[in-house]
Amino acid sequence: MAENEACLILDIGGVLELTPATGWVQQWETRLRLPPGTVHERMGDVWQAGSVGSIGEQDVHEQLAARLALDASQVEAFMADLWTEYLGTPNEELIAYVRGLRGRCRLGILSNSFVGARERETALYGFDELVERIVYSHEIGIEKPDPRAFDAACTALGVKPERCLFIDDFAVNVEAAGAAGMQGHLFEDNARTIARIAAHVDGVRGATTEL
Repeated sequence: MAENEACLILDIGGVLELTPATGWVQQWETRLRLPPGTVHERMGDVWQAGSVGSIGEQDVHEQLAARLALDASQVEAFMADLWTEYLGTPNEELIAYVRGLRGRCRLGILSNSFVGARERETALYGFDELVERIVYSHEIGIEKPDPRAFDAACTALGVKPERCLFIDDFAVNVEAAGAAGMQGHLFEDNARTIARIAAHVDGVRGATTEL
């Protein structure tokens, strides 16, 4: 594919995955008779470390056991609830649309993630077959909106930022993509997002044809 082709880079959670809050943390605090907010207070630094890959899954499990006084079966159940909310359900309409773009534009994913996400999302949703490259924060040690995350995605795909449209459900990340030289779109629903992607792909292809 030519380097002047259109490029689409998408977020996962809240875009390719629909991830409504399940209330699992509050349920665990009730179950463990902990005051509201205790799980985040005790585990916040662990969640952050897992999101940039400075600890592994086993480390997370050990810290859960130590900090929340959970036994092995409770740790397993706690993590199962975490992954249920994290993985959500597939946004089938958008995924199908993106699948139809293969061969028409470059496709990538840039996701703020957590250790273990690649294996689970590959098994459940096959995102590795949907796009050419997936850049996970836990694998590069950098999270959006850090500009280096967007640079990493462009480098992984071998594309110029100005050819890229970035889709995310957080405005701060869309704005950061713009600052990095990309075009950005805030995901609110499939219809507007698909229309924006189509305009980008057709616009870049049209501009390239005129050159």
